This record gives sequence, structure tokens and C-alpha cells, in this order.
Amino acid sequence: MQVNEEDRIAPQPQRANSAATGWAIAAVILIVVGAGYYFWSTDDQDGEPQTRTEVALPEPAPAEPLVTEANVPEPEAAPAAEPTPTVAETEVPKAEPLPELNESDTYVHDKVIAMADGMAIDPLLNNSDMVRQFVVFVDNIAQGQLARKTSPLQAPSQSFTVTDITNKTYLNPDSYHRYDVYADFLTGLDDEQLVTTYKRLSPLLEQAFAELGYPDMSFDSRLKEAMKELLATPVIEQPIELYSISVNYQFVDPKLEALPNAQKLLIRMGPENTRKVKKVMRRLLEIMNQ
Repeated sequence: MQVNEEDRIAPQPQRANSAATGWAIAAVILIVVGAGYYFWSTDDQDGEPQTRTEVALPEPAPAEPLVTEANVPEPEAAPAAEPTPTVAETEVPKAEPLPELNESDTYVHDKVIAMADGMAIDPLLNNSDMVRQFVVFVDNIAQGQLARKTSPLQAPSQSFTVTDITNKTYLNPDSYHRYDVYADFLTGLDDEQLVTTYKRLSPLLEQAFAELGYPDMSFDSRLKEAMKELLATPVIEQPIELYSISVNYQFVDPKLEALPNAQKLLIRMGPENTRKVKKVMRRLLEIMNQ
């Protein structure tokens, strides 16, 4: 595992601030937006509403007995018809205009905060050029890489730590809990809100992705590739042994060290959080393949 220079060796407990810890948070946001895409795609495939309103027809009036001619009463004056009340038409609220890409940071920030539904993620957001940074981040994840300078989010406040046991160095399991709030945020999001948010932001995301110069690919396609890349991450239950090179740590297990950087990121979130993220991704891919 190639760990950032901030993850440097220090006396026990060994701690190091790591900008790379922000990648795990950003990966969670990647899946959140992906969720909106797949739910949206599924809902729009049929081209018609999936909810149908049944209209009840009125019961026919019972037939009245025929009246013989001898007993026909004098016709009574019909009561004056009351005027039919005018029903005011319900005005459909107009969608708020989408800002220009260069001026979209405040708009996107507000949408992300609304999705958080009270969770305190505001201090974690990088509020500069949010759409472009996120798109570049997704593009790199799809290639198994991490774009250090384009993380959409700040790192967790807690530090990455290791622990020494019988002269061996291991990733401290307490470090996994830095990512609990983000994994829980992902699993607790409302599907309908994801759909609405993705629909609103999709034109901005596609515009930013077009700037990367892919002639025959959409951001939706790249997002799908990024999700599959993370879905291939193994879940590691046993303690993870590390060794240090200068100020960096790497996995002792050569199979883990050979994994793409994006997958090694997810491993650093811990097995429980990895399972949560992969469960959501797997469900989304099932929806996509229906």
C-alpha cells in the first residue's frame, strides 16, 4: 500500500495526517451520485409513469317505475341551476434555473447539504470548482487511480494510525471508524432524493466531463466503470500487516499491494464499511441490469 508522505512513522501511538483519507469520503459521494443515475435510468426506461391512478366510475342510478298516463302529475318548475364553482388551476412550480458551470459551486454545495439530511458534512466539503473536481476524481477511479489534487472532500479529522505487535506493524483497526459516518451517510440516503439531485446536476456533470476530451463516452458510462472498479475490492477481515519504506507504508501481502490504488483506498475504510459500500453498488448494478 503506497501511503502518502503524511502517513509517516512516529512513536506509539503512531499517527499521521493524511490527505489521502479524503479519497474514501469522495468515493462514497461517487456512489451516491451513481445511485441517483441508476434509479433515474430505471424509472425512465418505460417512458411512462409507473404509478397509475384508478378512476372509479359512478354507480348507475336505479331504474324508476314507469308512471301511467292517468297519474302523471303536473310538471314542477325545475330549480334554478346553481353556478358551478370555478376550480383554480394548481400552478406547477417552475424548476429553479441551473447555474453556469463556472458559477455552480454554491448551488452544488446546497444540493449536497440537502441530501445529507442534517448530517454534519458541511466542514468536509471542498467548495472550489466542485463539479469539475468530482468528474476528474470519477475518471481516475475508473482507471484504478486517485487524483490527489481533485478530491471533492476534506480528510477526516482523525489521523491514520498503525500499531506494533511482536515487532510487526499493522494497520490500526481504530482507523476504520474515521469513515463510519460516510458509509452510514451512503446507506441512509433516500432514493427519491438521489433521483432528483442527479437529474438536476447531470447537465453540469456531462459538461465538465466533455471538457476531458473523451469523444465517444458519457459521464454516466464513466461513472459505471468507476463503480465496477470499486466493487472488485476484496473485503479483508484479518489484521493487515504493513512495512515502512522511508516515511511511507505498504502492504506486506503482495496481492494486496498489487491492487489498484482505488481499491486499496476502500480497504483502508475497513471490512464493515467496505461491505456497506459494496452492498449499495451491487444493488445499483442489479437495477441497471433489470
